[in-house]
Amino acid sequence: MMSFARAIGAAGLLLATAFMPGQAQELQAGKPIRMIVGLAAGGGTDITARLVAQKMSENLKTTVLVENKPGGNFVIAAREVMNSPADGHTLYFISSSSLITQALHPDHPIDLLKFAAVSEVSTGPLILVARNGLGVKTMPEVLDLAKKSPGTLKFGTGGGTGSSLYLATEFLKATTDIKINIVPYRGSAPALNDLLGGHIDLMFDAMPMMSVQAKEGKVTPIAVTGTKRSPVLPNVATVQEAGLKYEITGWYGLLAPPGTPPAIVQKLRDEVVKAVSPKDVVEKLASQGMEPRATQPADFAKYMQSEFALYSKIVKDANIKPQ
Repeated sequence: MMSFARAIGAAGLLLATAFMPGQAQELQAGKPIRMIVGLAAGGGTDITARLVAQKMSENLKTTVLVENKPGGNFVIAAREVMNSPADGHTLYFISSSSLITQALHPDHPIDLLKFAAVSEVSTGPLILVARNGLGVKTMPEVLDLAKKSPGTLKFGTGGGTGSSLYLATEFLKATTDIKINIVPYRGSAPALNDLLGGHIDLMFDAMPMMSVQAKEGKVTPIAVTGTKRSPVLPNVATVQEAGLKYEITGWYGLLAPPGTPPAIVQKLRDEVVKAVSPKDVVEKLASQGMEPRATQPADFAKYMQSEFALYSKIVKDANIKPQ
């Protein structure tokens, strides 16, 4: 709660710009809003997007519809938004995975840094989990098993080779020199299905979906990727507690098409504040290991730039290549 208040209080004001002839400066009352998600339904990005969409729909008194367009290293979803009218009625709900794609794929055809940044919505660590029955409960045990049976452990990565989950897995491999088999999936939900079915052994995921699975005893939590333990799973150690120099966090954010008028962008950001500030939403996010943010557009744009620089450095230093 305090960190959310600080985020709101510290956010800078977006400067107003002059009216542009022929371009609407307000959302159209009653007109539906499409919120595009570049991953399959059921994963952490989808869960958070639907939570925000529901609150925005209630507050704006219009339909805010989440549309899942997975595949193509997020190109399908990004292009859908990029080619839509810049009127605030088609939005792109992204995760850190969406931006990581550009660091992993230098030839990626769409630059998210050129979209209109609306707001960082929420943030939290990733979590590594194992299928029940694998016989491991800690990061040292996972590393020991991987070294005893090189190349046999199967790590699923929701979101394919352009996701934070893939980067987290490759980064772990690079920092520990273990040999593992990485299996990409179009989203976290199908990866989880295969984990529960015993077809893969481990996977990183965002907290919203996987913390619930861990609490219900469906998967074995191994470690979280932040600098401190998550209050939602306080008994789960951090990766750094295993002696690894390792930190990757997950975050969600909202973008609008390039060229969206600043007045509309600011209105959308203000709606994000309304969506994530109610007590029930804060508690819902907290139960999933996430923290609400609702930063100003200019601050989110700067954050995306700094995150892209970080991801690019990790990819270069670890010599990570997309599969």
